[in-house]
Amino acid sequence: MVKFPEAQVRLFKNVFICRRCKTKQRTQPLRVIQKTISCRKCGCNDLRPVRKK
Repeated sequence: MVKFPEAQVRLFKNVFICRRCKTKQRTQPLRVIQKTISCRKCGCNDLRPVRKK
């Protein structure tokens, strides 16, 4: 399968997943590290980056 750089950026750049409810959210990595961003759905501050398969 061919991997396009445009698709990689769209799918993985600045996308984080809530550890509790598994909701996707696009935000800056610095805000995730500082825990200033929370999940829209459950309010949890624990976010992880998307896994690249």
